Amino acid sequence: MTALPLMESALLSTAAKSLVQIEFEPTPLIPARPLEAGEQYRFHFDMTKCIGCKCCVVACNEQNGNPAEINWRRVGEVEGGHYPHTQRHHLSMGCNHCLEPSCLIGCPVEAYTKDPATGVVLHSADTCIGCQYCVWNCSYGVPQYNAERGIVGKCDMCHNRLGDGMAPACVAACPEGAIAIEIVNVAAWRTDYLAANAPGLPSADDSISTTRVTLPENMVPDTDRVDLQHVQPEHPHWPLVFMLVVTQVSIGAFGVLWLLDLFGQGGGLTLGALASLGLAGVSLAASTLHLGRPIYAWRALKGLRRSWLSREVLTLSLFAGAAGAFAGMLLFDLPGRGVAGFFTVLAGVAGVTCSARIYMVAARPAWFTGYTLAEFFSTALLLGPFFVEMLLTQTPGASSPGWVRFVVAGGAAAQLIVQLLKFLWLSGSEAFELRASSLLLSVRLQALLLARFGVLVVAGILLPLMATGTWTITAAFVAALAGEWLGRYLFFVSVVPKNIAAAFTSGERLAA
Repeated sequence: MTALPLMESALLSTAAKSLVQIEFEPTPLIPARPLEAGEQYRFHFDMTKCIGCKCCVVACNEQNGNPAEINWRRVGEVEGGHYPHTQRHHLSMGCNHCLEPSCLIGCPVEAYTKDPATGVVLHSADTCIGCQYCVWNCSYGVPQYNAERGIVGKCDMCHNRLGDGMAPACVAACPEGAIAIEIVNVAAWRTDYLAANAPGLPSADDSISTTRVTLPENMVPDTDRVDLQHVQPEHPHWPLVFMLVVTQVSIGAFGVLWLLDLFGQGGGLTLGALASLGLAGVSLAASTLHLGRPIYAWRALKGLRRSWLSREVLTLSLFAGAAGAFAGMLLFDLPGRGVAGFFTVLAGVAGVTCSARIYMVAARPAWFTGYTLAEFFSTALLLGPFFVEMLLTQTPGASSPGWVRFVVAGGAAAQLIVQLLKFLWLSGSEAFELRASSLLLSVRLQALLLARFGVLVVAGILLPLMATGTWTITAAFVAALAGEWLGRYLFFVSVVPKNIAAAFTSGERLAA
């Protein structure tokens, strides 16, 4: 009969009292005071508490009605040390609500806003056209494309729940209290954001992430992501593969047509101008197939102040208009064609530049280089003159000066040099993303890369300089066109983005 008193005595022990004290003094999950001027909300993630249960992931999906394959919050893993003294830690990450959000800066339709009251980066589903440019811009892989809805979505820190005084779903669901909302002074954080960096995360320098990460005190120095070998090719984005190459064919062709007409060195140029104009129209129409909501493509002009995608839409539209005027003046033999041709070429050069700058973003290191600009212009230099040469050789009574073929060969040689130098640069880099891109090209995509090099040499250099037959030139152009499509396919599928660490058991993650 002494069991009950003994149990009651145990409940009054020091250990029990401390347990009760912890239970009734939990760490606050959301700030108790309102924001003051110059402050915003941010996430705090405590790696010492996270057990990798992914309750936060499930709660986020349930709160936002997302399917299982779309995660606005993800849990990855990092590990380090040497057996038997190894460590593994978990890393939970949603949107970092950055001070310089790259998703907001790149969006062509201004679907992103940074709430002036809370600092939360918000996304408008109604405004979004599903171009996915924000996906490429974010170094953390936060925006997620929903193919069923045709739009992108992301964590908004459960903005509505915060407004009602409730913690975000992920914060409330965490059984260990590893995620919390806290207040940060924006000016102070901008000068010192070292606490936003952690193993398994890209550098906060890209966008000044505001998420504060608490790391274990005994974390070993070589701690790194566990998914370093889990990389596979990215989606090819076929409409963009088609559109980019064909627009560059058209731009390069109009450049040659303008010079031939300007110096009176060619006959039968009208057909070439009309055909090149047709290519421009088809390629621009095809570009809308990449959008999740193509009916709203016109909105892409809203972001001219900061989005290269908006600038591409404008410059290529101007190119198409100027090209139409130049082609019409050729057709009716009107004066002033030189001026119209000049503005056509000027708009085309601006269009190719804007197209390249779209992809030159810090979150995609293999694209974030001058090689991207050189690759796009080399395509125009190779295929544009080649298209004109093919048409003129097929047109009775038309003629083409010999220098056009030398330009074709020069464009192919330039493209070959660009690709070789880029591959050597990727292979020699110490950055994980760049090395991974080179491994994709040299192992999984090796046959396609060698085929691209072979087409450049044979169809781009040798045949234009040596071939005399009409149909040989035509076949060489078709092969060169296919080779550039192959090159643009490799451009998209071989890029490995910056991203947060994934789980070891999550399988191969998409490259972008």
